[in-house]
Amino acid sequence: MNRLLRIVRRFFGNGEIEAPAISGFFGEYRFLSNFWPATVRFEGQVYPTVEHAYQGAKCVDPTMREQIRLAKRPGKAKKLGSKVKPRADWDEVRAEVMRHLVSQKFQRHSELGDQLLATGNAELVEENSWGDTFWGVCEGEGENRLGRILMEVRQELRLSRGR
Repeated sequence: MNRLLRIVRRFFGNGEIEAPAISGFFGEYRFLSNFWPATVRFEGQVYPTVEHAYQGAKCVDPTMREQIRLAKRPGKAKKLGSKVKPRADWDEVRAEVMRHLVSQKFQRHSELGDQLLATGNAELVEENSWGDTFWGVCEGEGENRLGRILMEVRQELRLSRGR
């Protein structure tokens, strides 16, 4: 869906326009990215980013999981994760694993939670150019699962903090 169509769809009953979408997690919104440095825990281990933990979570080989955890950069962790044979139930559990990790990121790091809350009611769209239509949107197409998870976590934070 193109940007103009998203803006038009934001019109609601009283004719006002909601906050514009935040499309793409870079610049001032880079903190929304799974590559942002914010430690999270998965199965007793501390990972430097959500990306590291997510890639490690799909791995059944403990040696490879540790290599992913210790990767110097999240891009390297992602590359290593793309080469592993994922656990048998990965397709069924990957969205819940991601949700758990993203929630943890914003709960454990209150300054990031504050930044997420500061996005107000803006739609969060993981717009990308690398063709990921499961977690994001590419060329107007995609499920935007990461964006939806972020919006759910934002709402949970809002409720838990009484905002």
